[in-house]
Amino acid sequence: MRVAVVGAGVSGLTATKCCLEEGLEPTCFEQSRDIGGLWRYTEHIEAGRPSLYPSVISNTSKEMSAFSDFPYPEDLPVFLPHAQLLDYLRSYAERFGLREHIKFGTTVVSIQKRPDFATTGQWDVVTEVDGKQTSHVFDAVMVCSGNFSEPFLPLHCFPGIERFRGQYFHSRQYKHPDVFQGKRVLVVGMGNSGVDIAVEASRVAAKVTICTSRGAWVLSRVFDHGYPWDMVFNTRLMSLIRNSLPGPLSQGLINYRVNQWFNHENYGLQPEKSCLVREPVLNDDLPSYILTGRITIKPGVKEFKDSSVVFRNCPEEEPIDIIVFCTGYNVSFPFLEEAVIKVENKHASLYKYVFPTHLQRPTLAVLGLIKPLGAIMPVTEMQARWVTRVFKGLCRLPPQSVMEKEVNEKKKNQVRRFGLSFDEVLKTDCLVYMDKLASFIGAKPSVLGLLCRDPWLALTIFFGPCTPYQYRLGGPGRWEGARQAILTQWDRTLKPTRTRVPAGSSSPCPSLLTVVGFLLLLAAVVFCCAFFQP
Repeated sequence: MRVAVVGAGVSGLTATKCCLEEGLEPTCFEQSRDIGGLWRYTEHIEAGRPSLYPSVISNTSKEMSAFSDFPYPEDLPVFLPHAQLLDYLRSYAERFGLREHIKFGTTVVSIQKRPDFATTGQWDVVTEVDGKQTSHVFDAVMVCSGNFSEPFLPLHCFPGIERFRGQYFHSRQYKHPDVFQGKRVLVVGMGNSGVDIAVEASRVAAKVTICTSRGAWVLSRVFDHGYPWDMVFNTRLMSLIRNSLPGPLSQGLINYRVNQWFNHENYGLQPEKSCLVREPVLNDDLPSYILTGRITIKPGVKEFKDSSVVFRNCPEEEPIDIIVFCTGYNVSFPFLEEAVIKVENKHASLYKYVFPTHLQRPTLAVLGLIKPLGAIMPVTEMQARWVTRVFKGLCRLPPQSVMEKEVNEKKKNQVRRFGLSFDEVLKTDCLVYMDKLASFIGAKPSVLGLLCRDPWLALTIFFGPCTPYQYRLGGPGRWEGARQAILTQWDRTLKPTRTRVPAGSSSPCPSLLTVVGFLLLLAAVVFCCAFFQP
């Protein structure tokens, strides 16, 4: 079975590997000259490719971000600069022999159903190299082109922008803070990129303001007791608590946890509707920069004038020189017909964020079009493991009507839980989603089953961080090293930070009893706060 893989970034690499594991024949088409996608930095901006700035560091820790059968080296930092993450991807490609299946410098021009698609499920794929087009026939397609290439810049939503005489640009164009030297800077939007850029700009600019209509929860990478935020937050116990509590209690849990570092309301950051789950902004500097006056938080823009801005509910004008619009990206598939995947309000109707619901044959899948509240790499890997088994006929999708009903209900639930703005409908609880896909292929770990056979491992899985290795303990693609990887995850996490160990120091890893005790105490505190908060 011949499979076309579009893109050689994170999703494309793991898709190619999963095809090989299942005995399929992948051909990966990459329009640039190297792998890495979003994580490959270039000084110049390339059309059709993601663009990142030199200071980018991963927001998820290396243990939570690893591919499930390929841990990061223990000496790498816990949160990786983009260059080291790219090196990891290159090692992954080398380890599993992926490069020989990638055609570099090849652009996918179009993907269309063949005339006999209803019976064969095949696709006509047209590619272009140096201006010359070639047609191919593939039995299946995995779209791994990402969604960080086409900037979303809704200038019509900002009255008066046509009169503004200063400079403005989308965050995709940002590379270095020199452009802000001595300037008064306005950052529109409060995602991770917006806050990163504001923090960098504040070191050289005369003044920096972030405007946000919705606010945001801000987390530090350094969480309880100095451990990585996602290794504390994304555990099976915490997920069970979050998803089992009634709405008000679950909201109380979220409010309590995110306000432990600092009170968001006092810093102008409290979300407008705190009952909605927002993707957290990961930044270690923002609160102190607000506290020291380097950055000011303002409400949304009312209108722009020649050299100033007026904010909502603020009568006075604020002079500005440069505007950076951090307004996200469009979701688009220029090589696909709209009839294959229709995108509305940045939302594609995909079953489990992967399969179009209306195709007669499930031979096209989209990977990575999701915003998990956690690491993206293990999620796309799990998607690829499921997709390749669907392609082989080892896993079956529900009837079209069932899939469409679930997609519509999911969208309504996402709107209630996350709010409908920009790409909130792509957000999902990482652990719940991973478990669901793992159950489809028979790779979901059974904590109760392990409790009888391997109690220490079972307790580590339930109370400890939900690292990706858990999904290689059994089922297809089982990895012999999974158990050891789980039991040594804290060793690899703390090795790069414990570079000075005083005599008589304690164990570098949190003991299971300490973790269990802390989490149970936290749960009790949260329940009390949720019940008795004013």
